[in-house]
Amino acid sequence: MTAPLIKQPSAWVPMVMSGVALTLVLGYLAIFGITEPQAAQDEGTAAHLFQLLLAGQLPIIAFFAIKYLPRDFMGALLVLVLQALAGLIPLATIFLLEL
Repeated sequence: MTAPLIKQPSAWVPMVMSGVALTLVLGYLAIFGITEPQAAQDEGTAAHLFQLLLAGQLPIIAFFAIKYLPRDFMGALLVLVLQALAGLIPLATIFLLEL
């Protein structure tokens, strides 16, 4: 019997990255609050780290999908849905707070 798919690093690492991105957003809000966007200003380190965390998930998710969808379609699909939901939470936070 093989280990459950969620125990594979390519399954849980993207979810951890989403959690770190959400923590980054919430930490930024706790320190600086919701501020008005200023035109022609660099987004800052927090925004760049957020973008890197979310974009960095894509190759890991693609690797997971390519490797595990043919082996265990339903199990891999469930993990992919969890990864998508985990990625949408920090994005929804940014969108809803208009940051």
